[in-house]
Amino acid sequence: MSLELSRAEMERLAAAVLEAVVDHHDRLGEQPASRVLSRREADVLFDEPMPRGGVDPVSLVEKLRRDAFANISHVDHPRFFAFVPGPGSFVGAMAQALASGHNVFSGTWLGGSAAARIELQVIRWLLQATGLPAEGGGLFVSGGSMANLTALAAARHARLGGHDRRGVVYFSSQTHSAVERALRILGFGAEHMRRVAADAATGIDPAALLGAIRLDRERGRTPFCVVATAGTTNTGAVDPLEPIAGVCRDEGLWMHVDGAYGAAAVLGSRASVELAGLQLADSIALDPHKWMFQPFECGCLLVRDAALLREAYAIHPDYMRDTLREDEEINFCEYGVQLSRSFRALSLWLTLKTFGADAVGAAVDHAFELADHAASRIQRMAGWELVTPPSLAILTFRCTRGPEGDRDALNEKLVRLLRESGTAMLSSTMLDGRFVLRLCPINPRTTTADVDRTLEKLEELALAAG
Repeated sequence: MSLELSRAEMERLAAAVLEAVVDHHDRLGEQPASRVLSRREADVLFDEPMPRGGVDPVSLVEKLRRDAFANISHVDHPRFFAFVPGPGSFVGAMAQALASGHNVFSGTWLGGSAAARIELQVIRWLLQATGLPAEGGGLFVSGGSMANLTALAAARHARLGGHDRRGVVYFSSQTHSAVERALRILGFGAEHMRRVAADAATGIDPAALLGAIRLDRERGRTPFCVVATAGTTNTGAVDPLEPIAGVCRDEGLWMHVDGAYGAAAVLGSRASVELAGLQLADSIALDPHKWMFQPFECGCLLVRDAALLREAYAIHPDYMRDTLREDEEINFCEYGVQLSRSFRALSLWLTLKTFGADAVGAAVDHAFELADHAASRIQRMAGWELVTPPSLAILTFRCTRGPEGDRDALNEKLVRLLRESGTAMLSSTMLDGRFVLRLCPINPRTTTADVDRTLEKLEELALAAG
């Protein structure tokens, strides 16, 4: 049986898919921000044996629109403020459709020379934006978790020459869990990880970092890497990058910056002070599918010295000998984990070419303005407290009504009730032992009216909760 459709059938299916995507983007604000099925509800919709025969694929698109895409959290919704939203963009989605539709293989130059050159170009744009040298490099990956893993493996190879049971990595208590997961994958246990004292608002204490490094040397350990964060998920805080870079330089350690959330703010005009020193890093994780408005999965790793990345990953088996051609040809499979790679760079290339970097930077600045607006409004609301002011457009707050001992439960209830209402979605975290609400308004579709509507709904729910 053929697995192909006729041209007419392809056009009919493509039209149905495109209609679904266009309608989604056009009506985003009218949809609930989140709809979460119970496992039982999801089983009713999708539990079935493997189909032995086929059906009309257009009818399946309709089923997906009705049963799947209507029952998810819309992380691109203008009132989705939870976690770190992935605002996406229609242009980025069309780029992914083009890349997938042409089945581009981006592992080697031989497999996709033009795709590799476009990826190389976008990497160079990002090197310039972050202040890393032009001779640096990098590659697109699935997201911050893979970018951090890729960077830490390169740091281990460059500073330790491979796995060394004496090696130690330093990071703060506010560092994303992806860093610890990456270290576990690389074979490092708890004894190889040092959580340096950090404040939720100001990050790592450089003096404490230096003390921990020197103490480990005295104990026969081999410090080799510091992971600084540019935009913590909890509060948006940025570690003091310049002082940390000085410690790394003086002590001979690799400085990796987990900027999966915040590094993209360099495209705007508001974050120059917070991100000062970013250009001193040896490597930077950056997620275009967050604050550069690309669809998932569009992550990126940038490195100061591309040769060190290649030394850590390049392997040349006999069956790949045809890909070893000219020195100036870039095989991205030699710079990271994946050989089979999709054309992730295309979505950011098409977005930057369509709108320009200035427009993307203005959208970043818009997020700062929304966060400032939210903070100002919260400070004027009776019975509410701004816990941490906006930092890289993330703020935390809580309802202070009722007895202190009941407030954690009240705020936790408000998160659930707001989500169930469909009006908006926030997430929560714990700061200094208190349950707080987080708001991360980085979607360029979001307006001050969306922020106001969300806070008004929270106030309504708080009053009803007593």
